[in-house]
Amino acid sequence: MSPAAPRPDPPPLPSGVVAFVKRDCPTCELVAPILIELAEHVPLTVYSQDDPSFPPGLTAVDDTALEVSWHHEIEAVPTLLRVESGREVDRAVGWHRGEWEALTGIGGLAPGFPESRPGCGSRSVDPVHAAELAIRFSDSKLHSRRVEVATLEDEIEACFDRGWSDGLPVVPPTEERVIAMLEGTDRPPDEIVAVVPPDLVPCTVEKVAINAVMAGCRPEYLPVVLAAVEAACTDAFNIHGLLATTMSAGPVLVVNGPIRRRIGMNSGKNVLGQGNRANSTIGRALQLVIRNVGGGRPGEVDRATLGNPGKVGFCFAEDEEGSPWPPLSTAFGFEAGTDTLTLFPGEGPRTIFDQLSREPESLARSFAASLRTMYTPKVVMGFDVLVVVSPEHARVFREAGWSREDLRAKLHELTLIPGEELVRGALGIAEGLPESVREMSLPKFRPDGIHIVHAGGGAGLFSAIIAGWATGEMGSQTVAREIRP
Repeated sequence: MSPAAPRPDPPPLPSGVVAFVKRDCPTCELVAPILIELAEHVPLTVYSQDDPSFPPGLTAVDDTALEVSWHHEIEAVPTLLRVESGREVDRAVGWHRGEWEALTGIGGLAPGFPESRPGCGSRSVDPVHAAELAIRFSDSKLHSRRVEVATLEDEIEACFDRGWSDGLPVVPPTEERVIAMLEGTDRPPDEIVAVVPPDLVPCTVEKVAINAVMAGCRPEYLPVVLAAVEAACTDAFNIHGLLATTMSAGPVLVVNGPIRRRIGMNSGKNVLGQGNRANSTIGRALQLVIRNVGGGRPGEVDRATLGNPGKVGFCFAEDEEGSPWPPLSTAFGFEAGTDTLTLFPGEGPRTIFDQLSREPESLARSFAASLRTMYTPKVVMGFDVLVVVSPEHARVFREAGWSREDLRAKLHELTLIPGEELVRGALGIAEGLPESVREMSLPKFRPDGIHIVHAGGGAGLFSAIIAGWATGEMGSQTVAREIRP
């Protein structure tokens, strides 16, 4: 990724040949006599990163503050530049006789020396210094309010005390950590990602990065978190309504595309559980943004009667490689292979148990029997569902040649419920629909209300239902977004 904090135009360098070196580098020690030789033939300026007295025999410019090295993006030493009118026109990294001769215009350079030697890492890109240098020298300073923590105050306890936590410890969002997090995206820190409910606060990339730090994310996860914030804050997903409901649902994130592998997400064993950093922290980062930027705190706007553990953060990747079907994202118009984030308003998972079915019709009936009782057997067309089909169950459908559409159609057929079972009082249950539906048969789900995803460990004949929240204008729709760098 490109640095999120853009570098200002570098200060002009003196014309001629410019060298960047450090004493703590064997190759720089090797080329010190060659630099003295160069100084006899061309205008030469040497910047020393760690010792202004090095190289001996030359007057070096003190760059121990690393400002010049940082501005000119020196990644290794020795680095040799040819500068004309203050502008770099050529660069050689490390020691290579042919490259140095071409850059300086001097032939037969250092005949008794080795032909080439690799350089060492520049101090300006050393992780020990990189974040501090970005803070000191970049144009895009962080704009968020600084909170002073007393010397004897524990940083993690300070985050608890200020209400920034979801109940678990958070990583203190220091300036260095936030700048490092911003390296995970090409988007500028001050770009508005979304207006976050319920307080309708404009949220920048920087604010998302702060909460990603607190959640424990790595920088490479940040594009996924940004896509999740964008999706959650749409009218279609309606995160405000999802917060305010007394039901137990929250955002469920499903990731598709090559990014799953690049950032090390889990789509296999224990896929809906703990143990994978990306799965655990990406969903948590979204929830912290909603809490800390939008003001969506439990007991206030968040009115859930019970809630569920997934409201800390619920995120997983689809097992595309082992799936008999195209990725979930293709159902939302994306081509397979596109990095996408699908956001579903759902509860915690409920296991489907069937270890004997070897025919798709029988297994589909097991799925349907569980689906019919979702929330209550008396409710229809009010809630969508995400069905997580495990590899062993998926094999039954694969071997029978069933497509995802075939399975969805069969589940709709098998969850068509006679009205006499739905009316109030039927089955001895007071809950139900008006008497007017007694002679009808009603579908459990809307036509596009069953979403099917493939994930889980290779052993175990278990799948899962993730029940959705209310659909329609007062509820939430499933939303998919492309994940942008």
